[in-house]
Amino acid sequence: MHTRPNWAEISLSALAENYHAVARHLGPGVTPCCVIKCDAYGHGVIESARALEDAGAVWLGVTSTEEGIAVREAGVQLPILVMTGFWRGEEEALLVHCLTPAIATAEHVEALEAAAAAVACKHKVYVHLKVDTGMSRLGVSLDDLPALAARIAASPVVRLQGVFSHLSESEVLDSPVAEHQRMEFERAIALLADAGLHPQYRHLANTAAVAARPETWNNMARPGLALYGYNLVCERRGQGPVAVQPDLPVRPVLTWKTRIIALRSIPTGTAVGYNQRWHAARPTRLAVIPVGYGDGFNRHLSNQGQVILSDRYAPIVGNVSMDLTMIDVTDIPEAALGDEVLLIGRSPHCSIGADDMARLANTITYEILCGLSPRVPRCYVE
Repeated sequence: MHTRPNWAEISLSALAENYHAVARHLGPGVTPCCVIKCDAYGHGVIESARALEDAGAVWLGVTSTEEGIAVREAGVQLPILVMTGFWRGEEEALLVHCLTPAIATAEHVEALEAAAAAVACKHKVYVHLKVDTGMSRLGVSLDDLPALAARIAASPVVRLQGVFSHLSESEVLDSPVAEHQRMEFERAIALLADAGLHPQYRHLANTAAVAARPETWNNMARPGLALYGYNLVCERRGQGPVAVQPDLPVRPVLTWKTRIIALRSIPTGTAVGYNQRWHAARPTRLAVIPVGYGDGFNRHLSNQGQVILSDRYAPIVGNVSMDLTMIDVTDIPEAALGDEVLLIGRSPHCSIGADDMARLANTITYEILCGLSPRVPRCYVE
């Protein structure tokens, strides 16, 4: 039971509309693999998966076996790619729940072969091969790829359904690194072909590449942030942000709300909050809202962020604390106990996005959305 007035509203219709916008942009030759990892970027993995399935999505991508099992047990029937692979002991669960794992080593192949025998699997085990083209994170190197390709080709159980990699700076439009990675990915596909492997799916593009790099699309792409309503800011080296056309026509799925729980008037010079980082420059009316960094409301918003109240902006004053934040409502004299406050969202004349918060906090939109605490209940609308 949630009674604290601090909640997020998730528009499932907006999520569906965003999926259709991305799919139209990619066109019929490119299959979107909808990324719902990290609890669907804070939006709720189960509800988001169901909504995307209802909207006509073809593939889903999750972080882990655990996340994939939760989606499968919720009744979602779509193919689910476990993008970071699997840990020792998870391989049988992958097969039982019909999840498609990423692999990058011969040991992965051997583990899946053993699991297939253990559970008497009667069908082939389909996998997507992760190739390291420059992230130095997960994936087989191109030097080691021929040997691994031969091992996969020789397997009586494992079948290579897909090959993929990940761009490290797809939002930098003139990045030589991104172009090098694209060429390395093409080389990986050629090396697989030399081993007689011709995977059905080839995917390299994330949200920024979906928006601005059609040369990276291949025949599958992995939209993530765009599904939840945000375009990434692209740039050119030394030039800063640049306009990219067309921006994907998406809208934010999540609105974060709270209410005023206390009001007080303070005289000029009064200190507010921890460490007395803010002092009233005039007689001031303060409102207290029940949200803080324990909810994922970034502490870097202290003394510089704002919220929306009565279709006007109200500045955050003092340090954001764990559970409470103070806002200056002096210029909103009608502010009253219980009034609704928008932390992320829009009113007729005001708007605050997770991207706006990220700029103030010197971080990225992903962190703002993924950082929304589980103690903030998600309410699903539309």
